Formats: sequence, structure tokens, C-alpha cells
Amino acid sequence: RGSDELLSGSVLNSPNSNMSSMVVTANGNDNKKFKGDDKMDGAPSRVLHIRKLPGEVTETEVIALGLPFGKVTNILMLKGKNQAFLELATEEAAITMVNYYSAVTPHLRNQPIYIQYSNHKELKTDNTLNQRAQAVLQAVSAVQATNAPISGTTVSESAVTPAQSPVLRIIIDNMYYPVTLDVLHQIFSKFGAVLKIITFTKNNQFQALLQYGDPVNAQQAKLALDGQNIYNACCTLRIDFSKLVNLNVKYNNDKSRDYTRPDLPSGDGQPALDPAIAAAFAKETSLLAVPGALSPLAIPNAAAAAAAAAAGRVGMPGVSSGGNTVLLVSNLNEEMVTPQSLFTLFGVYGDVQRVKILYNKKDSALIQMADGNQSQLAMSHLNGQKMYGKIIRVTLSKHQTVQLPREGLDDQGLTKDFGNSPLHRFKKPGSKNFQNIFPPSATLHLSNIPPSVAEEDLRTLFANTGGTVKAFKFFQRDHKMALLQMSTVEEAIQALIDLHNYNLGENHHLRVSFSKSTI
Repeated sequence: RGSDELLSGSVLNSPNSNMSSMVVTANGNDNKKFKGDDKMDGAPSRVLHIRKLPGEVTETEVIALGLPFGKVTNILMLKGKNQAFLELATEEAAITMVNYYSAVTPHLRNQPIYIQYSNHKELKTDNTLNQRAQAVLQAVSAVQATNAPISGTTVSESAVTPAQSPVLRIIIDNMYYPVTLDVLHQIFSKFGAVLKIITFTKNNQFQALLQYGDPVNAQQAKLALDGQNIYNACCTLRIDFSKLVNLNVKYNNDKSRDYTRPDLPSGDGQPALDPAIAAAFAKETSLLAVPGALSPLAIPNAAAAAAAAAAGRVGMPGVSSGGNTVLLVSNLNEEMVTPQSLFTLFGVYGDVQRVKILYNKKDSALIQMADGNQSQLAMSHLNGQKMYGKIIRVTLSKHQTVQLPREGLDDQGLTKDFGNSPLHRFKKPGSKNFQNIFPPSATLHLSNIPPSVAEEDLRTLFANTGGTVKAFKFFQRDHKMALLQMSTVEEAIQALIDLHNYNLGENHHLRVSFSKSTI
């Protein structure tokens, strides 16, 4: 069969391809004109010439370069010459792609590649040489055609968005309850085999990269789940396709998992994100539209509870947290730590009721929160953070409550009851503070600043906690509030412990919390 017949009905029968103009054969004639020509000039064409490709690169990876800009209608790989031709459905899409990549150098497998317009106006490929590429394209167009409710009904051409990689990028908004890797695996497995997941915090937002075996599954999961809430009225999924087509997972732990390689080490305390992926990630700008919050995901509560139990982390509405209100905190700096400092730091994530530093083991403490959800929240945000120079470990304790010492017994101030503290942040139901719970960050949010206190005063005050103040900004509309950035998260944690509730005079006590903003 000729290639025209092979492609009919899928890739090339778009209204604007008449298949009659120039012929490109796979002998690389095109590349002679481009020797050393890195400029993006030449007349626009919907066929793009891509050079300096890494040797082992696949058709899928080259196609993925074009997908964010529109439909890809043909591809020709010149393996021996490390080049390829990519044909897009429209010239506009090709122009957008060339303009974008002239500002952001495209990389494949960590190598920069070069993209420019081809002299050819369209590709006519020899199907024997190009069968594999055509198969890949047909798979991609199949996904494009089913960008519809998953029942398989097709959508008109105009409504079709480009299919993307098998990797989804997931951002979770309104994260009042921790969402673990296991919960994500459980939700996304409904749409196909999940191969790999990497979770991390970026811009103070919990994010994940999740890879399916097949882009079709990623497409279906995105259609079904984008904008949905995991739990009632919170933990909203924002899902986009990643520009990555493969994740490189180095460790299997609670931050990253490769389900195809159970033999991977857990890499205690190692970053789970491959630096190359982190770099690619920094380039991915989010184009997420924010749909209205939809109904919570239909995770049967029992299954959700099971996933939560497996993860050992999540407190959920409607699922009793089994009295796990007490946390065990270990690897504390016993020279420095006090019940008050633990009360202040853990108080960012819930109302601390009691704190007991263990008499025989002063680098450990029990902390009782007001409810199980708060203890889960504190654990997920503070485990692994640095306090007084030491990385603290936070786990759920088997104790149900923290015992106070018997009347008249002196325990050297190691146990403190904060049950009636006026400093609880979450006493009022529906308080704004519930919406401003963020992971520890170098940027702090300050509020309740009296009019007489200037930027210089606050910079000096925070510098005295032993860190460096990198930036400061009053809120434009309201000088009672400001953002202040320390040079590290550890310094910010220290500053919060030292200065939350600090008396600035005029009966104003400074309020300090972590911010999701940067200055």
C-alpha cells in the first residue's frame, strides 16, 4: 500500500493537506542547507526541521515537542543524521512553536536541540521507512479523536485538543488534608496502569508527576479528574499534561515510587526529583484554567480510609482519625528545645493542647493536637524539617493523650498544658487561618503590625533571630501586613518560633505564619 492509503483516515486527511507538493525521502537531503545554520529564519512552513537530536531519541519524544502547539500530522526521523522533520496541521501552530522555542531552548534527554522552518511545505513519507513513526502518530491521533467523554464518542475537529505525553502534572489546591502518593495511586489507577509517581512541593504547593503506560490513559484521567475534589470541599485536583514523556525515579519512598521497579532503594532523606526533571519542571508554566469546584471524587470512604491507613498519614472528614491526636517528635536539639517552641511551631498546623519533652530522652517529645486531622497536617508538613539545626522526625504516637505530671511533682518544666492558650489559631470554626496553611517556607507572612513600626524595625528584629533577611514587602492596601523572606526555610522556622506573638508595642502582638508567595 502507498503511504497515502496507509495514512488515510488518521493523520493526513486534514482539510489543508493535499499531499501533492514536495517529496521528502529519508536520505537527509534537507540537512545540507542547514549546515551550521542555527538561525530561526527562512519562510514559515508547517514542516519544521529539528537538528542535533540525541542518538537514542524516540518518535514519541519528538512528537511531544509539537503537541502543546497543535495537532502533529507527520514525522520523519533521520536517525543516522540525528535530525527529524515534524509536520504540524497548520502554519500558525508551527510559527507559535518556533517562536516559543526561540525563547526557551528545547531539550531532549538533557541536550539542547535546534528547531527551524523546513524548505518543504509538507511531508510525503515512504511508509516502509517510516512505519514505526506512523504507528506512533496514529496512536496519538486516536487519543486526539477521543478527547471526549470516555464512552468513545468523538468530537468535532475544532474541539479536539492535542494529545500529550503519558505523564500528568497534578497540582492540589486547598490542601486542608495531606494527600499521599498512595491516595493518588488509588485514584488514578481507575484509568489505567500507573507506572511511576513523583511528589514534591514547588512554590509552596503540593505537586505530583504521574506516568501512565499509555497517553490514552493520561488523557482519560485528565478529562475525568481535572477540577474534582478528592475530599469534601477541599484538595482540588488541577491536572495538566507534562512536557516530560518519561519520569526517572531513583527511590521508592513516600515521595516517589516506580511501580515497575520494586527493587529501588528508599534513599532516606534524598531528593526524589531528578535534577534534569526539576530543570524541565521549572520551564513548565502552568496554563491551568480553574473550573468551579466539582463534587468530591467518588472514592468510597472505606477505600479512602484504607489508602489513608496504608499511607499512615491522612486525616479525612467522615473518617474518624482513630484518636491519633498525639505525635512523637524525635531527633530534637535537646539543648535548645522547649515546650513553648514546639507549641509555636506545631501551632501553625493545629491547636496544640499539651507538650511533654521525655524525661529520659530529652531529644524526643509528645505533642497532643486538638484532633486527628491537625496531627496529620502537622506531621506531613514538619517531618524532615530542620529545627535548631537538626532534622526532626514526626510520627503518630501510640499514646492517646499526653499525661500531665501528678500534683506537686516537679518535672523541670518538661510538660506544659496549652489547653486554654489564647494563641490557638484554629479555635474559631471557619476561621480564615484554615485557608492559609502552607508548608514551611523561607517567606513569612506577618500581620498585626502597628502603624509606628517601619520596615527597618522588622528587618532588624528578624535579623536578630540569627538569619539573613533577603527581602521585605508591605502589603499595598494594608500596612498591617507584610511578607518577609529569610535566606533559608530553617531560618524562617527559627524566626517564626522566636517572633510569633512578639509584642511590638501599642498592644500589637506580631502574628507570623508561612507564606505561599515569594517576594
